[in-house]
Amino acid sequence: MPELPEVETVRRGLQPVFEGARIIEVEQRRPNLRYPFPVDFAARLRGRAVVSLGRRAKYLVMHLDADPVLICHLGMSGSFRIHSGEGESLPGDFHYARSKDEAHDHAVFHLEGADGGRHRVVFNDPRRFGFMLFAETAALDAHPSLAGLGVEPTGNALDGKLLSGLLSGRKTPIKAALLDQRLIAGLGNIYVCEALWRARISPLAQAGAVAADPVACAVLAQAIREVIAEAIEAGGSSLRDHIRTDGSLGYFQHSFSVYDREGEPCLRPGCGGTVARIVQSGRSTFYCPSCQP
Repeated sequence: MPELPEVETVRRGLQPVFEGARIIEVEQRRPNLRYPFPVDFAARLRGRAVVSLGRRAKYLVMHLDADPVLICHLGMSGSFRIHSGEGESLPGDFHYARSKDEAHDHAVFHLEGADGGRHRVVFNDPRRFGFMLFAETAALDAHPSLAGLGVEPTGNALDGKLLSGLLSGRKTPIKAALLDQRLIAGLGNIYVCEALWRARISPLAQAGAVAADPVACAVLAQAIREVIAEAIEAGGSSLRDHIRTDGSLGYFQHSFSVYDREGEPCLRPGCGGTVARIVQSGRSTFYCPSCQP
């Protein structure tokens, strides 16, 4: 699944086209993705103006000038293409081929921009694990996709004190605790591995023990914020199916310190250790046993 930086990169790519635009028409080309499209999906969006395009954890949240709110998830292979003007070509440096098979173009948004320009935004998803659902504004936080999500790992809200409170008393490994979306929303396997390496904390350490160390919590909170911010700035990891809205790759994967580097030398100056891989809860964990004891 794409992680928070990938979703934020997609949001930033879509924002200039969607925000302030009016939805002229929506083509719904199949009855379902991971879940069925909402009843009257196209009709309820037709004519609505897009007020804002936000993100909560790994979900895109589109607020219109009237209910409903549109919640989108990319799934494993979902991507958006933006077509502007009369041509079908898109701006950007296409380092990675996107799926252009129209059989996988499942929803097409026809937009009139604030400047009067016309755009088409196409959602393509070969594996169909993505989805688009509706929510009412007043009940948005209670929607099953969003209810119970924890704090966002961006900005300054996530600090050492807050992290200590979230982890306090938990006997699970710190890696598992950080992946718990009820505690921190949007963190995934890649960036948890990277943050723990930066903080010199073993992924096997008990979460409650980390919580009891104010210095460790402060360092870890900062590492989480920094690795997410850097990944967003770089455009996400672009692993496997993920691509940005202009079709180009993100480059944060070139900066991985431990993720997917099993058997390679640790990049921490003076460490001399070797990156190892273990399996926790069915997921690969990459870390350096030498500097993350």
